Amino acid sequence: MARFLWICAAGAAGTGARYLLSTWLSRFAGPAFPWGTLAVNLLGSFLLGAIMEIGLTTAILSPGLRLTLATGLMGGFTTYSSFNYETLQYLQSDSWLLAAANVGATVAGCLAAGTLGVWAGKLLVGR
Repeated sequence: MARFLWICAAGAAGTGARYLLSTWLSRFAGPAFPWGTLAVNLLGSFLLGAIMEIGLTTAILSPGLRLTLATGLMGGFTTYSSFNYETLQYLQSDSWLLAAANVGATVAGCLAAGTLGVWAGKLLVGR
């Protein structure tokens, strides 16, 4: 139960950090392009890669701390980082087809799901 609570707390911290960084960058750079979201996804991908590499190849991070940082903090900060890390794992093992399938299915699937979600939302509110 303690591990679960640590992951939840880290997720809340990641969500707060995402909000602060994204909001600040959007104000700083303006609303013409989603710089805040891009920065969060780039930084989250970098940080998750570093956390996993250090956590899986050294004793610097305990498995519990690695899980808390990767699943909690980075999960709250950006889920794109998980998608990126998983795709990189396919590429590093020369599984190009699986990497391409993951990218294609994620991008096309999320665009389709988002479109359906907008449609469903409009349907629910009668628009």
